[in-house]
Amino acid sequence: MKKLSLNRLIAALIVIVPIYFMVAALGTKFGLWSWQFSLGTLIRDGGPILLGLTAIISLIALILAVVKKPRKGWLLPAFGIAVPAAIFAMLATTGSTAEENPIHDIATDTSNPPEFSAATMQDREAFGANPLSDYQTPLGDLEMYSGAAPELAIKSHAQIINETYADLAPLPLGGASKADAIAAVAAAMGNLGFTDIRTDADTGRVEGVAETFWFGFKDDVVARIGENQIDFRSVSRVGRSDLGANAARIAELRERVSNQIGQR
Repeated sequence: MKKLSLNRLIAALIVIVPIYFMVAALGTKFGLWSWQFSLGTLIRDGGPILLGLTAIISLIALILAVVKKPRKGWLLPAFGIAVPAAIFAMLATTGSTAEENPIHDIATDTSNPPEFSAATMQDREAFGANPLSDYQTPLGDLEMYSGAAPELAIKSHAQIINETYADLAPLPLGGASKADAIAAVAAAMGNLGFTDIRTDADTGRVEGVAETFWFGFKDDVVARIGENQIDFRSVSRVGRSDLGANAARIAELRERVSNQIGQR
C-alpha cells in the first residue's frame, strides 16, 4: 500500500512539474504576474525545489523497487528521476545560451543601426522598456551591464554582434524598387505574426512588434530600406540576454524578404 501511494505521488509530480513551468511562463504572457516574478520567484527559486523534491522521492522509490523483492515497479520512479534531470539540463543549457548571447539589441549595421520612429520610442517608454544603447560604448559603461565579467565589459555592442553573429548582413536591394522592398518587409512581418506594423515610405522605415510564445516577451523590430540595401534591427523590451532570439528573428525576416524581392 505504501509503495502504491508512493507511485501515485510520483505520477502526480511527473504531471505537475511540466505544468508548473508552463503556467509560470504563460502567466507572464497573459499578464497574471510580472516576468521578474516568473523567472525569479517561480522558475529560479521555486523550480529547483519542485524538481529536487520529485527527484528525491523518485530515487527513494527506485531504491525500494530494486532492493525489495520481487524487484519490479522501477520504471515509474526512473521516469520520475529522468523528468527533473531533463528540465535541470534544459535550464543549464539556457544559462549557457544566455552567456553566449549577452545582449538583446541586434542590427545588421553596427556602425549606424536603424533607428525606431518616435511612435515606437513612445511605446517603449510607456512599456518601461530597456533603454537603447550606443553600439560603440563598452558594456561596462552601461548601467544594465554593471558587474559584467571584465572580458565582456570591455566589448561594445558592435564588437559582440560582429563576433557572435558574423553571418548577419544587410540584404541587397538588387533590382527591387524601394516601394517593393517596403511592401515585402511589411508582408514578411505580417506572415511572421508581428503586430503594430508601421510603414513610412518617406524614411524607408518598416516597424513591427514580435512576441515570443513563452512568456510573451515583446521585441521591437525595424527595417531601414536604403537606396541599395535593407538593414534590420531587433531589440528586446525587457531582460539583458535575448538567448539569441533577435539574431534568429532578423535572419528569418531577411530570408523571407529576400525570397520576395529575389535577392540574397
